[in-house]
Amino acid sequence: MEQYIIKGGCPLHGEVEIGGAKNAALGILAASIMTDETVLIENLPDVRDINVMLEAMSEIGVKVERLSPHIVKINGSGIGDVSIEYEYIKKIRASYYLLGALLGKYKKAEVPLPGGCNIGSRPIDLHLKGFKALGAKVSIVNGSICAVAPQLRGRHIFLDTVSVGATINIMMAASMAEGRTVIENCAKEPHVVDVANFLNSMGANIKGAGTDIIRINGVEKLHATEYSIIPDQIEAGTFMFAAACTHGDIVVKNVIPKHLEATISKLLEIGCEVEEFDTAVRVIAPERLSAANVKTLPYPGYPTDMQPQIAVALAMAEGTSIVTESIFENRFKYLDELARMGAVSKVEGNTAIISGVKGLMGARVSAPDLRAGAALVIAGLAAEGITTIDDIVYIQRGYENFEGKLQQLGARIEKVSSDREARKFLLNVG
Repeated sequence: MEQYIIKGGCPLHGEVEIGGAKNAALGILAASIMTDETVLIENLPDVRDINVMLEAMSEIGVKVERLSPHIVKINGSGIGDVSIEYEYIKKIRASYYLLGALLGKYKKAEVPLPGGCNIGSRPIDLHLKGFKALGAKVSIVNGSICAVAPQLRGRHIFLDTVSVGATINIMMAASMAEGRTVIENCAKEPHVVDVANFLNSMGANIKGAGTDIIRINGVEKLHATEYSIIPDQIEAGTFMFAAACTHGDIVVKNVIPKHLEATISKLLEIGCEVEEFDTAVRVIAPERLSAANVKTLPYPGYPTDMQPQIAVALAMAEGTSIVTESIFENRFKYLDELARMGAVSKVEGNTAIISGVKGLMGARVSAPDLRAGAALVIAGLAAEGITTIDDIVYIQRGYENFEGKLQQLGARIEKVSSDREARKFLLNVG
């Protein structure tokens, strides 16, 4: 079983290059099968979720040609089965995007109920409501969602709550429905906009992505395209908080600063210096951080996927902070792991009250999910002594070469798979 071993207490300095957005890439990969022509996708992150998605697509007859770790050619003309295997899908939640893509193209789809990180209830009722509104009959049979439609017709759909997944899924299906679809109360996240832009590059007619209302005029077919995925704002934010927590100085390159506004605002509030450039952000943290209150909200609010990272910073800040989680109800499990490192916090419902301590101590901890795992790495980098992190498979779902990028910034971190490798690392770092 692979682990990260970290010797902390070393400020991070230097430059780091951010990869393509995982959440955008998953939607774009699903949408790429909606044409029978070949699609070229660039800036693809080489992470576990993406690789599992490509395997699942190959299993149903999609031709996948990996030109490099970050470039892939997709051709969906050979799809012979609209039923996805459970073994692939239980690993990643975003598998449900194949529902909207297959339903839009073939008017039928069968996808197992999704897996992914256990961070709380994430019902897909809004997805199913949207499919039904477009004319599909939807049922759950033997743990799979089955959707069939003789014909999809555009409708006016209002989402009861803001949902990124439902927005993307309905948008894909509606792209090849007959007539006009209007989706209200849409998610406005950058990856929603990126999927819409990708579909438009294939000939779809989608307007309003990034606003509350998306209007879609259905088309009969989509065509070939070449497309580059946007940078990953969550990976970028993770490295920005790594600078904050280690009192470092990091330039985060290949980013869209506008997508990071909420993260930058909080970094400034807790005492960091932030410089913005056209495609880069520099974060400097010369002194001890200050306490702050933060509440996660749909974009453009503070992202739930950045909640564990800021909590690590607040655990070492001066004063008491309050973190309110309004998206997922089960996202504070990592605080028990942080407590092993000396953090002081108390959870009351969807709120965590964090009392800052002067410093954290190395300990053996376990990553409970993707973003919390990355946050524990940050904690280990900031802590005095040695930290060992188990279950790093979660981290590998969404961060490409995480340890390598950190090593380039001066971090003393190693991925090990045996006691011998661990002893060798400890000997080298003293």
